Amino acid sequence: MKPRPRILIAVAGFVALLAVAIVAIGTAAGPARRIADAGTPGAVSLAPGPRLLARSLAADSRDHLISVATPDTGGGRTVSTTSCVRLYAAAGTGICLRLDGGLRTFEAVVLGPDLDPRRTLPLVGVPNRAQVSPSGRMVTWTVFVTGDSYNGGHFSTRVGILDTRTGELVSTLEDWSVLVDDKPYEAADLNFWGVTFTRDDGHFYATMSTAGRRRLVHGDLATRTLRTVRENVECPSLSPDGTRLAFKSAVDGDPRHGWRLSVLDLAGGTVTPLAETRSVDDQATWVDARTVAYALPRGRGHADVWHVPADGSGVPRLVIPDADSPVALAPPEAPEERAAT
Repeated sequence: MKPRPRILIAVAGFVALLAVAIVAIGTAAGPARRIADAGTPGAVSLAPGPRLLARSLAADSRDHLISVATPDTGGGRTVSTTSCVRLYAAAGTGICLRLDGGLRTFEAVVLGPDLDPRRTLPLVGVPNRAQVSPSGRMVTWTVFVTGDSYNGGHFSTRVGILDTRTGELVSTLEDWSVLVDDKPYEAADLNFWGVTFTRDDGHFYATMSTAGRRRLVHGDLATRTLRTVRENVECPSLSPDGTRLAFKSAVDGDPRHGWRLSVLDLAGGTVTPLAETRSVDDQATWVDARTVAYALPRGRGHADVWHVPADGSGVPRLVIPDADSPVALAPPEAPEERAAT
């Protein structure tokens, strides 16, 4: 097995997330504000439709999946009995990263349209990211792992990818072939996180860290090859039409300064900083072809879901208080439909 190095950026950015994942944290003090009620118990479906799915962080429904109608996200929420630390869904398939019963270990559960478990896999770390391909066939997750003797107790990351049709499991990307600037590259300190799939189910984008640098990589599942695309791109999220990536980048190249949310045009290479200027330590999701959503922390153990236009205009808008891990369940617009609007 290839050694896994320390990733200093993980320490700076994700301590709060790890605390939330490991234990249930009570209501924290914060600015006086109206927080939405926990919601109404009911059936939550992953079937495509005009809804947002998220994880509740409200005190009496913490970690439960919630469904909120769109575009009127200020309305009531439906609360499921299913609980997750991180979740994602597309085309009726969901991935739920959760505690394994009463143990302090975690598992990845593939869900069907009615949240029925289809397959369960043990996880070897603390959940951090999750995504599903647009077709619902491919699911992926990222976890933090510790305990390697050489990394000084810092965090490393590990990616898993599951083909729900064939059952084939990729347990790590660290043994794949890597091309940096089109040249073969080998190193002991390769780490990967934040996968997002293309529409063909055979390719994806992700973040790679090595030698203190973070790069966007393009992955090919058939050849098990990763090719670098651009530096300082983390947690990419591919747009519905496959032409743009929402991502976070370290301010001034230093994660200690926070992260800026932007959109990369894959054809021309143009980067558009979005109107959200607060530090976004999340893998954003596309609500539609014009809008991305993300979670922002609010005090210890709490967060809210916001969204912002993907073209750099407008202002951030609060859409789901006391929630994180947002997912848009509406089917993606076809490119010709987007062009007509």
